[in-house]
Amino acid sequence: MRRRTSPVITANIAVLASALLLAGCASSGTDGSDAVEPAASEPQTVQLLAHDSFVVSDDLITALKEDTGITLEIISGSDAGTMVAGAVLAAGNPTGDVMFGVDNTLLSRALEADVFEPYESPELTSVVPALRTDTAEGRVTPIDFGDVCINIHDASFTDIDAPSTLDDLIDPTYRDMLVVEDPGTSSPGLAFLLATIARYGDGWTDYWAALRDNGVKVAASWTDAYFGEFSGGGEGTRPIVVSYATSPPAEIVYAEEPKPEAPSSSVMADGCYRQVEYAGVLAGARNPEGARVVIDWLLSEGVQSDVPMSMFVFPAREGIALPAVFTDFVPTIDSPLQLPPDDVAAGIAGWLAEWGAVMGR
Repeated sequence: MRRRTSPVITANIAVLASALLLAGCASSGTDGSDAVEPAASEPQTVQLLAHDSFVVSDDLITALKEDTGITLEIISGSDAGTMVAGAVLAAGNPTGDVMFGVDNTLLSRALEADVFEPYESPELTSVVPALRTDTAEGRVTPIDFGDVCINIHDASFTDIDAPSTLDDLIDPTYRDMLVVEDPGTSSPGLAFLLATIARYGDGWTDYWAALRDNGVKVAASWTDAYFGEFSGGGEGTRPIVVSYATSPPAEIVYAEEPKPEAPSSSVMADGCYRQVEYAGVLAGARNPEGARVVIDWLLSEGVQSDVPMSMFVFPAREGIALPAVFTDFVPTIDSPLQLPPDDVAAGIAGWLAEWGAVMGR
């Protein structure tokens, strides 16, 4: 998810995380989850380049080392957009062995620059059918998914109805209430832009002109938008924000005791855009063998079970039980908006330029 800094919510603030995890592929490990087959007989290091919302339990990293001899070194690539941009610049001579956190809104940039070398994990057979072939011809592996949606601070809508559709956001009733992220620098910001293109087609620039005239504010990152401008995330004054369908349960999980029984924000189910996060072996990696083991580990049962509560995304692996806070407070997005990857690859540069012209940026 994307990307965002690990969301943390204290008494009145929720900390959201969006991202990924790790796990194994062979025999049973010491933590009861699948273990990964050793990649080599000697101890080795694998450098994992990830966005700064990547979170995985320490016991899983310890178990990976015990089972395989691999020491996992996590290199933060800042948010997802910055990480991918850096990987494109370093294509062929990467700063790590494996990258996690490139999502379907950013993947085309990485593929065009040949950032990844092909690898098909044997764990793909355990992935949900809808994602099983979502590998860009074997260059990436789906690890998790989630939905970028409009979040609403419920306490701000006691006298008027909250918006329920994308069309509502351009209604003068909601003037100066919405904050979005810059699609050029933010993964959820780009997902929201793509959602408007998927919904409005050739009329998407008119929609953004209407948002502009209705006082939309553009923040540089998800963190700036959610914790800086959104009234439900901090001291901000705007009660509508582009965030994630899993942001409300994160409020509860990261709240101080006594924890609230329900989140203070809700999700607008219309206009959500489905994000899938991938991992891939970086072309030119110093340790490609170890990188493949780490990808298998990310799809293992242990890591995939850790994903929901660590990064507030849905596991790509089938049959993983979800925590109650997900089943109770995450709405089901039956028909998320999406664009074909080829369309995104062909159109992204022009769309960003047009968006900048409309928004005067």
